Amino acid sequence: METKTIETSPSVLFFFASLPDHRVERTKLHLAEDIVFISIASVLCGADTWDEMEEFGNSKIDWLKTILKLPNGIPSHDTFNRFFASLNPEAFENCFLEWTHHIVKQTSGRVVSIDGKTIRGSKGKGNKSAIHMVSAWIDENQITLGQLKVRDKSNEITAIPLLLDALLISGSIVTIDAMGCQVDIAKKILSKDADYLLAVKNNQSNLFEDIQDSFRMLQPTDVCKDIDYGHGRIETRTCSIIEDFSLIEKAHRWPRLNFIVRLESERYNKATQETECETRYYITSNKSNADFIGRCIRSHWGIENKLHWVLDVAFLEDKNRKRAGNAAHNASLLNRIALNLLKNDKTSRRSVKGKRLKAGWDNEYLLSVLKF
Repeated sequence: METKTIETSPSVLFFFASLPDHRVERTKLHLAEDIVFISIASVLCGADTWDEMEEFGNSKIDWLKTILKLPNGIPSHDTFNRFFASLNPEAFENCFLEWTHHIVKQTSGRVVSIDGKTIRGSKGKGNKSAIHMVSAWIDENQITLGQLKVRDKSNEITAIPLLLDALLISGSIVTIDAMGCQVDIAKKILSKDADYLLAVKNNQSNLFEDIQDSFRMLQPTDVCKDIDYGHGRIETRTCSIIEDFSLIEKAHRWPRLNFIVRLESERYNKATQETECETRYYITSNKSNADFIGRCIRSHWGIENKLHWVLDVAFLEDKNRKRAGNAAHNASLLNRIALNLLKNDKTSRRSVKGKRLKAGWDNEYLLSVLKF
């Protein structure tokens, strides 16, 4: 893959300055830019609730007065709640996209992984369901490139093309799990001047069986084996690709299909001395080789391990109870803003949790993370 080049803005707040202020003029006691700044800064420092945002502001009010206007002091927790519950999430996401497109100047040769996550704490009483967010993640840059809210996981199929429309992903390889293995989604990815790498399971039963038959009957075009030692286990991954589609009944349906792919994983646990085996199948429009495609598949797992897992463990997203209006949706975007900033801070080698603690203790470090 190409060497990455990341440029950062002097301040993330610059890209949210154009956020429309939706409040009634006579009710404005606090400036929108002050609310947004305190919100992002407090989340960076470990705040997970509206009450904690207010506590953060009050504990740092003297320092905040050197940066912000604060005409009526620190907003209350109810003000934070009302502001983000009524804030148009599409406008907030547009600012977020403008920012991420600025810091990720080049997507060519990089893997853009798309996957969904349910925010379980957003589910209220009665029939209200938890919100589900579909995110695009660049593992090489450790950045959430964009996100889109859907009603539930089953709506990902219709949401993914809409998310792709909003992204600048020219030259990238877009990886999606089996739910996104749809002809229309493949076409949409190609229309964005990108390649697709889609997992195939029983939701495409005929294709799945044809691919299995192909690897039983035909000689692979290329094979690459990778051995990984770590975490008390030895994992051997073998990626095989085939460009002969003679056993794929409707191969013509998949635009610019170049390879069918098989990834075999064998994991040996040193402690239990047990071996687990798993085989997964994919289709791709990419014209590279087995080594490159195998690395792209492995990069896809980063969206689970480095985004979704971190949001749940470090940001307690699944336990959050922000439910009023658009609060859960916008709070999820605040978390992703903070995570992007922390992941791209190169001045500290601490974990995300450690960086949040350091930001809370050290005002200069907090400002450097914000690029203020």
